[in-house]
Amino acid sequence: MLVVYLLLAIVFIVVSTTKFKLHPFLALIFAALGYGLLSGMDFADIIASVNNGFGNIVGYIGIVIIIGCIIGTFLEESGGAYIMARSVIRLSGEKRVPLAMLILGYIISIPVFADSGFVIMSPLNKALTKKAGLSLACTVTALSLGLTITHCLVPPTPGPISAAAILGADLGLVILAGLVTSAIVVLVAYFFVTRFAARTYIAPTVDASDENVAERVKHAPSATKAFIPIIVPLLLIVLKSVSDFPTAPFGEGVFYRIINFIGEPVIALLIGMLFAFTLPKKLDREMLSTTGWVGKSLNSAAVIIMITAAGGSFGKVLQESGIAEVLGDSLSHFRLGIWLPFIIAAALKTSQGSSTVAIVTTASLIAPLMTSLGFVSPFEKALAVMSVCSGALVVSHVNDSFFWVVTQMSGIGIKYGYRFHTLGTLVCGITAMLTVWAMYMLFC
Repeated sequence: MLVVYLLLAIVFIVVSTTKFKLHPFLALIFAALGYGLLSGMDFADIIASVNNGFGNIVGYIGIVIIIGCIIGTFLEESGGAYIMARSVIRLSGEKRVPLAMLILGYIISIPVFADSGFVIMSPLNKALTKKAGLSLACTVTALSLGLTITHCLVPPTPGPISAAAILGADLGLVILAGLVTSAIVVLVAYFFVTRFAARTYIAPTVDASDENVAERVKHAPSATKAFIPIIVPLLLIVLKSVSDFPTAPFGEGVFYRIINFIGEPVIALLIGMLFAFTLPKKLDREMLSTTGWVGKSLNSAAVIIMITAAGGSFGKVLQESGIAEVLGDSLSHFRLGIWLPFIIAAALKTSQGSSTVAIVTTASLIAPLMTSLGFVSPFEKALAVMSVCSGALVVSHVNDSFFWVVTQMSGIGIKYGYRFHTLGTLVCGITAMLTVWAMYMLFC
């Protein structure tokens, strides 16, 4: 019955937000409470799950979203975003912006959480899309899929590296299998965004008319200066990721501690924000006030944070209800070979929203079954990890905080979020699993 209640909750969210125009924040909170009551959870546990889920998400990405919005506003208002757009388009060509976004998302998501990466890249994506005269549906989907692919498939992102540890797989083989699998998925994702998503035109919601763009560019910073608020945080976060490798490339002394501190996403973005303050030709106090650029940023960030955190409440109630265990136990009895980890992870991802939770839970479920399933050799274990991670791609929808970050921050809305981002993750997940299955049949 938990599965039935889950389906009812998802239908409620979809129908209430699309047909009856209920605000997503209310829809998610009502769905969380309704599902908790139907599933028989204790009243106190329901309230605790709603509060903890909300608080955990705000604590995880709240400050990141706020700072990202501030950086984005300064890039936009100073004209820096348009200079960046002009530079990137000159390199990639006007019709290759989707490819540029897909590759940027793919690279950024290796050291950076997908949520943070989307926040950082969203202003640039909007500016590039407007400059190239393309549909936001195409470029937003390219960016979101690029971020999702590596978040689920390529270590050192948390999910894959955790699965490798739980299943006793060689990390080097997992990275190799992840790179091969993700490369094929990227090709299919590019075909999806250019042949399907691009057919629906959504105008980019950059807060400037074409006439104002020319005026802003006159006083805009240089391209190098405009890129710094984005590049510096990314480099710092990458350095922190490298410093945490088991080989300890930076040692364990003062330099390591400094990199670990300034490489934390919040600190790295704060440093980027300070660089963003240098973008205007002249920084005045009004820009930093509640009525200035910072105030504008906080207003736009508040809505995104509230909706995303409400999605966290819904996901937490699902986790606490025990639905993960129900689905995992039910599916583990079927003899499905390499497909079993994929199916369990896909069911868990779809039901509770978090890719990392789906990966860790699935890996824990199948760890005792590795020998009986035939995953004995190092490469078989690596492919088992990839099967789990492929399932965690399927699918991102209303109970996934990243879905709300993508739909609300980009401005494409919920309807097109289902049509492009959700469907895109389904296509990517199935493609990844077919690739894993092919490697398993060829080499195992």
